[in-house]
Amino acid sequence: MKDILVLYFSRSGHTAAMARRIARGIEEVEGMRARLRTVPPVAAVTTTAAPPEPESGAPYVQREDLAECAGLILGSPTRFGNMAAALKHFLDGTASEWVSGTLVGKPAAVFTATGTLHGGQESTLLSMMLPLLHHGAILVGLPFPGTELDNTETGGTPYGASHWAGPRGERELSDDEIRLCRRLGQRVAHLARRLATD
Repeated sequence: MKDILVLYFSRSGHTAAMARRIARGIEEVEGMRARLRTVPPVAAVTTTAAPPEPESGAPYVQREDLAECAGLILGSPTRFGNMAAALKHFLDGTASEWVSGTLVGKPAAVFTATGTLHGGQESTLLSMMLPLLHHGAILVGLPFPGTELDNTETGGTPYGASHWAGPRGERELSDDEIRLCRRLGQRVAHLARRLATD
């Protein structure tokens, strides 16, 4: 079994829900398995250290997760059209992985959730792509013609999966958003499997 690392930050639970749907898509591909991980929150002033494991949900990511994965899918809520500070903080600390080429040639993708429909979904996805390009990953998006992107009235972009959560987080994942999450997981898993046999 080859692992695809689904690494995300989620505060309200919407990005985590997307991560679980992406994981289902990964595991629909024969020989592939999802490895769900999260990053600890950050604050301007740290008064206590983060616990070694979150109280619920996915465990915190470790350096070995990056080395052992056959592909990587990053997820973050939108913060003013950018990824959340917690995910950025983690990525800023991956210089040793950059130097050693840990992610070179591995397929990678991105996903996000926003409070408003035009709250910066695409710019957030692009902000997560930049470090992946520097790491030498192979970016995977969602094809447009003949897919849910043609019809969705909520989230979804060719840059990656997205979800419109609503200003108070009241919106659940739509059927189209769920299918796009699963499709993103499948696409990365299929490519990782093909690259592993080359």
